[in-house]
Amino acid sequence: MGTTGTSHKVAFLGLGVMGFPMAGHLASAGHQVTVYNRTSARAQLWAESHDGTVANTPVEAARGCDIVFACVGADDDLRSVVYGDEGAFAGMDNGAIFVDHTTASADVAREIDAAASQQGLGFLDAPVSGGQAGAENGALTIMVGGSDATFAAARPVMDCFARNITHMGPAGNGQLTKMVNQICIAGVLQGLAEGVNFAQKAGLDGERVLDVISKGAAQSWQMENRGSTMLKGEFEFGFAVDWMRKDLGLCLEEASRNKARLPMSALVDQFYAHVQGRGGNRWDTSSLVHLLQND
Repeated sequence: MGTTGTSHKVAFLGLGVMGFPMAGHLASAGHQVTVYNRTSARAQLWAESHDGTVANTPVEAARGCDIVFACVGADDDLRSVVYGDEGAFAGMDNGAIFVDHTTASADVAREIDAAASQQGLGFLDAPVSGGQAGAENGALTIMVGGSDATFAAARPVMDCFARNITHMGPAGNGQLTKMVNQICIAGVLQGLAEGVNFAQKAGLDGERVLDVISKGAAQSWQMENRGSTMLKGEFEFGFAVDWMRKDLGLCLEEASRNKARLPMSALVDQFYAHVQGRGGNRWDTSSLVHLLQND
């Protein structure tokens, strides 16, 4: 029930690999949860294993809620569940809070924040890191943009599915921080892919190599969680290449505005384009190594 032990009426819009377990943690914590998903069968599946209600539209899900959470695909998907007669904002009462966990642009975060303010609503852009496992284990990292007061009100509820929640400043700063996260991941994965492939070409025992170097300065989450599967050429799981290219596109677009140089990110983005060309759109992002193992 969050850190306060208070039960809230909440909605969750978007029940993908992240939203499904996140909404489940809210229900398990004792909150009154209503869910909406574009594909209704997914929402019904959620309701079969959790204590909650299914709504047919975002406005129906949001009506009377203290907090409405969303975790959808991209900017336009977010707009589709926020605006219009069937959007969440149409059903939210003055003082309610909309928390967006989508990885989207900083521009759309600022846009929705302004629209929320005009309507007397709170808004937080709160993208997450930790992947499907983090969502399922309630151990996500959340980087949040928005006002101090809105953050303080929503944080105890977000605690249901997070291990670390940090307020990064005004609206949009959560998304900008997530971009930094994705930039760093892209570089680490390319380095790991090259290291794994080098070990294999050198005739080393790849597992033993990973075991020893993961005890030193080369250690990373990606090495601990993806190194072994990269050695085996297994990619049918995890964070899809399509989504990483979407995220890197956001990073590169923002960098063109703020004049940050992202040569490695731009290069890795093109490597991912080659993975897509091999049919790896839904492969895990660790599939960068496929380009090296199968050149």
